[in-house]
Amino acid sequence: MARTKEFDPDTVLRRALELFWEHGYEATSMADLVEHLGIAKASLYGTFGGKRELFLRALQRYLEITDPVIMAELSQPGPVLPAVRGLVARFISEASSPDSYLGCMVVNSAVEMARKDEAVARLVESSWAHLETTLTAALLRARAQGELSPESDPRALARFVLVFFQGVRVLERTPGSAARLRDASKIVVSMLA
Repeated sequence: MARTKEFDPDTVLRRALELFWEHGYEATSMADLVEHLGIAKASLYGTFGGKRELFLRALQRYLEITDPVIMAELSQPGPVLPAVRGLVARFISEASSPDSYLGCMVVNSAVEMARKDEAVARLVESSWAHLETTLTAALLRARAQGELSPESDPRALARFVLVFFQGVRVLERTPGSAARLRDASKIVVSMLA
């Protein structure tokens, strides 16, 4: 007779996500995971497969939580540019918060692992491609509604905003970058006027 799990896999996954988000993949040991998750190493392997598999599932869960929020903001009917400017303002506000030292798990994972791990690279690229597509669609709507000039290039502008967002997520991890972020956001907002 199979034993029933004495833990909730979703709770364990959430706690693993928190640990990987704070420390990254390489700096998180199996001992750290076992201690933080409160489960035996055998249970971790039996349920999740191992550290790498658990990390990939945690990163996927992070994307499932964060991506829809951004996509929903950009998909609302009505004027587009105020929504994009609002998203820029939100990114800057979050980055200026004392709690922002964790940055973005996707960006952190890209910096740490995307060149070394194809599965991580695919998850990161998928997330960024989805955001680029959503931004492009929103900016195409903005151009069609007369919010952008007919000569504007929504795809290039979407890529610029995407790169800006990822740069914000890198800089927010470093102390003293709030002024840089505010100044850069003024330029982005002026391009979206």
